[in-house]
Amino acid sequence: MDELDRLYRLLVETIRSQQPELLTRPFEVADIYQALLPYRLHRRALGLETNSDYEMTLLRLLSGERGYVIGDEEMQEALRRELTTPNPDPGAFRGYASSHVALAADAVRRLDQQGYAPGVGAPTPAASPVVVPRVVPAAAPPPRAPAIPPAPAGLPPMRSPVSSPSLQQTMSSPPRSTTAEALGGHCRYCNGALPAGRRLTYCPHCGQNLTVQHCPACNTELEVGWKFCTTCGRSVAEA
Repeated sequence: MDELDRLYRLLVETIRSQQPELLTRPFEVADIYQALLPYRLHRRALGLETNSDYEMTLLRLLSGERGYVIGDEEMQEALRRELTTPNPDPGAFRGYASSHVALAADAVRRLDQQGYAPGVGAPTPAASPVVVPRVVPAAAPPPRAPAIPPAPAGLPPMRSPVSSPSLQQTMSSPPRSTTAEALGGHCRYCNGALPAGRRLTYCPHCGQNLTVQHCPACNTELEVGWKFCTTCGRSVAEA
């Protein structure tokens, strides 16, 4: 785990503990370095020696490196170009203070699957990482169906409530897959060429989920092909 991973993990931890609504809602770039993760308050947890190191790491995060955050394409492209210059300006992101970014849902999900435990700070370089096992609560027993009283004489028996096995099957089913041809041959996140003739769920270059898209207004995860957001009603086709 390097400085970019530590910055991202601490950002997710802070949002979960202080403003959990931001896990699924866009927020301004300035919120990160002014309120959520100011360097003066998180220097030890981040393991960064100077403010310049902090700004350079934040510049990498906001540029979209490793697919941790989703933001304005123009902003992220400009920050990526800045990173390729011989002497990049670490504070270049401050010119986009009012631009909005959001945590990539797939990246947060992968972090949870790796055993991320809320409340555990990121280790500093001088200390050995502490492995915290993820505690999985025991599954609760399924609720019993309510007893159906016998029907009075002369009346037909009452039917049992109809369960919804299709809903449970949908929730437990694996992610859908699609083809490179259906996606135009390129990843819409990193523009990497997709292997033809294979069923795909995640991009082999950046790891993003290719079978979903996000609402441009509220960042709700939607299936590819949906025309309107199920949360705010925004037209996805117009974005």
